[in-house]
Amino acid sequence: MRKAKIIVILIVSLLSLIVFVQNRQAVDTKLLFVTITMPLVLLLILTFIMGSILGLVIASYVLREPHKL
Repeated sequence: MRKAKIIVILIVSLLSLIVFVQNRQAVDTKLLFVTITMPLVLLLILTFIMGSILGLVIASYVLREPHKL
C-alpha cells in the first residue's frame, strides 16, 4: 500500500510539473481593485500552495477530535 501512495504522488507531481512548464505566458490577474500581470505558472503554483495549506488545515481540524454539530 505504501508503494502505491508513492507512485500516485510521483504521477501527480509529474503531471503538475508538465502543466507548470507548458503555461509560462503572462496573464492579468485581478485581486480586489488591483490587476497584477504574472506568468500563469506562478499563478498555478500559488493556487496549488494555497490549496495544499487549506487542505492541511481542514484535515487537521477534522481529524483532531470528534466534533459535535
